This record gives sequence, structure tokens and C-alpha cells, in this order.
Amino acid sequence: MSRAIDVTNPRTGIVDHQIEVADLPALQARAERLRAGQRTWTEIGLEGRKAAMLAMCDAVDRHYAAIVDALSVDTGRHAMSVAEVEGLKGITRMRVATAAEALAAATGGSGDGTLSFRQQYVPYPLVGIISPWNYPLILSMIDAITALLAGSAVLAKPSEVTPRFIEPFMKAVSEVEYLRDVLDYAAGDGETGGAVIDVTDMVVFTGSVPTGRKVQERAAAQFKTAFLELGGNDPAVVLDSADADEAAEIVVRGAMENSGQLCCSIERVYAGRDIYPTFVDRVVARTRALTMNTEGLQSGELGPVIFRKQARILQAQLDDAVAKGARVLTGGKLIEKDGGIWCEPTVLVDVTQDMEIMQAETFGPIIPIARFDEPEEAIRLANDTVFGLSATVIGDEEEAVAVGERINAGGVWINDFDTMGGVGDRAEKTAFGVSGLGGTRYGHGGFHRFLRKKALIVRKSEEA
Repeated sequence: MSRAIDVTNPRTGIVDHQIEVADLPALQARAERLRAGQRTWTEIGLEGRKAAMLAMCDAVDRHYAAIVDALSVDTGRHAMSVAEVEGLKGITRMRVATAAEALAAATGGSGDGTLSFRQQYVPYPLVGIISPWNYPLILSMIDAITALLAGSAVLAKPSEVTPRFIEPFMKAVSEVEYLRDVLDYAAGDGETGGAVIDVTDMVVFTGSVPTGRKVQERAAAQFKTAFLELGGNDPAVVLDSADADEAAEIVVRGAMENSGQLCCSIERVYAGRDIYPTFVDRVVARTRALTMNTEGLQSGELGPVIFRKQARILQAQLDDAVAKGARVLTGGKLIEKDGGIWCEPTVLVDVTQDMEIMQAETFGPIIPIARFDEPEEAIRLANDTVFGLSATVIGDEEEAVAVGERINAGGVWINDFDTMGGVGDRAEKTAFGVSGLGGTRYGHGGFHRFLRKKALIVRKSEEA
């Protein structure tokens, strides 16, 4: 029996949408349909799959306005919704361009001239994807793209917090021959996510560490592979050799993008003693210049807190920091307007490592800044975390690279922020600590995580 889940508009706090959740028998039937479609999907070959994925981009363009509008309502921001749709098309085209190289057959021999092998790649028939609410479209598709090109079918379960995009996006998918038979979405909550694990052959989860543990446990109990893309508390190290203005621009951009609701957002900053005063002044000036879009979707740079539970986390971390001696230089408040909740762009100083905001994932537009004396101290502080998703180092390139090499994080941006997209067709990264588990979603490894590898080993007679 199906059930309904209410969906809240983040700008109004009003329940103005519902999703119908399929029961387990209905989900099992959809999984079997996808498995049947996957057999034809593999038969059309890589060139056929590439053509279908490019046709998806064209179909998305035909439904562009409806997809953007749905994302905008669910997330309370417009510009980033446009960026999501453009990002989906860009990632798809990039992956199509690199698929042949990534999936090329491998062969080889040995010291024994009569022994050779051929590597066969066998896709998992049905991949389950469970994705979060902060970038609803991109994060439901970033792994689906490579899985589909590798030959798998995909059943995705996006967050019940931001599900409105499913209908217009699936209308686009329904126009693409072959693809419509191997890509489907299941609206629902955690119960649905658990069912997706049960009815698929492997799973990719993007979200919080606590939920990631549950996903891993459920998959492991069934001997299924799970790839976990989890959270972070990413540091930025600003060396004394940095330019204060450039460093401030990078840090503010990295902390405020999507109102800080980004897994690789800069969430704590360590600045060298000499550059600290000027750098802090520049950060405060840039942060004060930002505005919230309380007056309308396209008015201002910062959108509302998408998930209302997150607002309570932000408030608790701010209260804890101030109680332990942190000073607020700008912002510091959560603002309620017409039922929505916004977090002011905030800068904190006099922060210490024992504060919750320096240890836990924040997911909001808050920049806590601490001071260090020597790079060795900055490295120690940056590594004082259970996470290890990414990090930023700003300063003289040689010195910054040397520092970055010693920070425990999968992606380290030198003199910029979140540049993985520019090199992700080749470069690979995996998470450190509790920020993830399994192979890389980038580079050629982003395809191979959806393939089982079979070695066909041939012994030829010496006469042959």
C-alpha cells in the first residue's frame, strides 16, 4: 500500500506538496523492469549508451524551465538551481567524452609466452543511488551518469526534503529511447532508501555519516557493495605568504556557496599570525557585502536553510561557540521571515578546537577563523578531525603544496576552492576518515566502481 509524505517549502515553512511513496512490491516490480531494460542497454553498446546520454541533455533543455522551477521551490534559491541543470549537462558530456578510454578493454601476457589474459568488465545489473537534499538533481545523477555509461541500470532515491524535480526530470528522461527503460526514481524517505538497497545489486549513498553507517550495515548484511560519499568539516589554511584579498575571496566563496550547504564547503579557517589581521578584515568586509534572498528567489546571494532541522544545528553550534569565548564580527543570527529561516553570513574569531563548530559538520554560511604561528601548527589543527573530505591551502604555491601534501583529505585545493570539476575526468580522490568509503567517483575509477572485473586467462600450447 502506498503512503504520502508532506513536503515543506523552505521559504514559507508551509507544506504545499506531497509525494506518493511506493510500497515494497511496487518497488520490486520497478526493479525487475529496470533489470529487463538493462539487458538491452548493454546490447546497444557503449556508442548507443553515449548517444542516449547526449539525447538526455537535449531532452533536459526541452524541459529546462520546469526542472529549474521545481529545484528553485524546493531549495529556495534560483541561481544555484540553474547551475545544477547546467552542471548536469556538463558532467554528462564530459563523461561521454571520456567513457571509451575509461572502459577500454585490457589485455596482457606474462613471462610465460603461452599464457595471456583478457580483462572483461561486467556491470552490476541494477545500481541503487540514495542522494541528499542540498543539490537534489546533481547528486542524484553524478554517479548515475557513469553507472549508466558503464552498462548498469539505475534506481535513484533522492531526499524527501527536495523531491519536486523528479516529475519534470523524468518527463525529459521518458523522451529518450533505451534510457527511459534503465533510469527511474523512487520518491520516499529512509524506509524507501532501505528498500532500494534491498532490491538493487549495489548502492551509492551521499549524505550524513550516521545515515551512511546504516546504509553500510544494511548492504553488508546482504553481501552488497556500498560506496559512501559522506560529510566533512573542511579546513582552509591561509599561509603568511598569501595575498590577503585573494585569500579572502577564496575563503568567502568557499564558505558561502549555496549558503554553506555543500559537503566540501570551507567550514574552519586557520590563518598565519602575520596575515591574520588583514585577512580577517577582508573576510568581514566581503561577508558583510553579501545579502540573503529574503525578498525573492532572485534577490541576493544566500538562500534559506533548506532543511529546517539544519537550522537547529546551526543555532546550537553558534551558541556553543559564543559560550566558549568566540566573538561574532558580523552576522551570527538566524532570521525568520514569512515562515522561512535564513542564517546570516557570519564570521567568528577567537575560536578554539574544542568548539562544536570546529569539530562537527556545520552546513551553513559561517566562517570561524583561528590563528597559527607556524605551518606545522596549521597542519596539526587541520588534521584534528574525524573527517577528511577536502581542504584548501592558500599561499606561495611551493609552500602551499608542501602543506597540502600533509593534510589528511581526499581533495586539496591549492589557491582556489572546489576545483575538482575541472580535472575530475582524469584526477581521482577518495575520502579520508569518516568522510567516505570505497573507490573514487572521479576519473576512470568513477566508471570502474560499477563494474565487476573478470579475467579470462588463456593457456596456448607451445605448438600453437
